[in-house]
Amino acid sequence: MTATLLKSSSVTPLLIAPTVHRLSNGLTIIAEQMPIDAVNLNIWLKVGSAMETDDINGMAHFLEHMVFKGTDRLQSGEFEQQIEQRGAVTNAATSQDYTHYYITTAPKDFADLAPLQVDVVMNARIPDDGFERERYVVLEEIRRSHDNPRRRTFQHATELAFERLPYRRQVLGPAAVIETLTPQQMRDFHAHWYQPQAITAAVVGNLPVEKLIQIVEDSFGGSGIGSQRSGAIQHSTLNTQHSTLFPQLPLPNSFLPEPPFTQIVRREVIDDTLQQARLVMTWRVPGMNQLQETYGLDVLASVLGRGRTSRLVRDLREERGLVSSISASNMTYLHQGVFYISAHLPSENLEQVEAAIAQHIRRLQDELITEAEIARVRTRTANHFVFGNETPSDRSGLYGYYHTLLGDLDPAIHYPDYIQACDVEELQTSAQRYLSPEAYGIVTIQPGR
Repeated sequence: MTATLLKSSSVTPLLIAPTVHRLSNGLTIIAEQMPIDAVNLNIWLKVGSAMETDDINGMAHFLEHMVFKGTDRLQSGEFEQQIEQRGAVTNAATSQDYTHYYITTAPKDFADLAPLQVDVVMNARIPDDGFERERYVVLEEIRRSHDNPRRRTFQHATELAFERLPYRRQVLGPAAVIETLTPQQMRDFHAHWYQPQAITAAVVGNLPVEKLIQIVEDSFGGSGIGSQRSGAIQHSTLNTQHSTLFPQLPLPNSFLPEPPFTQIVRREVIDDTLQQARLVMTWRVPGMNQLQETYGLDVLASVLGRGRTSRLVRDLREERGLVSSISASNMTYLHQGVFYISAHLPSENLEQVEAAIAQHIRRLQDELITEAEIARVRTRTANHFVFGNETPSDRSGLYGYYHTLLGDLDPAIHYPDYIQACDVEELQTSAQRYLSPEAYGIVTIQPGR
């Protein structure tokens, strides 16, 4: 086993100095002492909806629910009861590329509660009766998501942006699939993915680093990992692409990036529940597996659509009043990203706003960004990095996310440095390479007439 102390960012000196501790079983523990009277343990796994096939789409999220339904040591609801009695909090989330579970406790309670957190995650019993009850909860969550205009808009845009990659599917999965899943399928899924070599345990709080690491290591060592999973498949190695023991897993070629759009591809939708139209324009761009290419796109998104002084907000909302809201973001999944511009606007302005956005993209290609604009982005990025990492849960989330997806914390700790290093020529090149005013995906959603 090894332990490594990482250096903090030069832009934000002394902000971050985590220790990375790797165990012989593959588990990685990332620990940092922070002078705030709390401790957060965040358990990250490199499995989300992207690692599913259509036949089990929604399994990772459904399993997130079932993890809290008890182990051989803890009855269903007992974990939450113990957490609440100590005034601690717990939650979980599933995305396309990961799942994570966390608790935040008082430092004095951490040694007692951490083993319980590890037990529920690693030794979920997934009982048949609890499975059926929770199925209805997940189906209701899917139904509510269909009633959410923001989620519907995002799903339309995602399906257009990705023709083949599994990012086009919903994390929750379709109701028709959830209705057919079985408890044994979930036990097998859990046994395959919830293995130490697939886990990053990030722990941050007001205890010495050595003690944080020891508590987490002891919690995993004493959990009897895998020994309580009734009917679970048994194997000792994890292949994150494919396994003959779990043939439903996607094959490696499922994750090849899709080519950029070569023309304007349109999807038009009518939605009777809307009061205003929605417009979403997307470009296929590099993902985290081409991380160096993403920094310039992050800056371009900020220049275009983050804050009242950004180009699109100032032009289309503040000055011309063509939209009620507009934003830009560079959404970076592991295997590919999407550059995403979204606006709410009157239907009669759709054509004019699309043309204006395309013109702003063309300007990025033809003209260098001003030093004042890039200085604003650099300052904003550095400040938001500090503001967004003030709590133990912020830090553990940052560490867990980057280490889970990349196996490296350097991009997390030095993100402001990479943004600082972007110059105007590189940004122009990035716009020319990845953002075309003549080739993109566009979804327009209009209220029913």
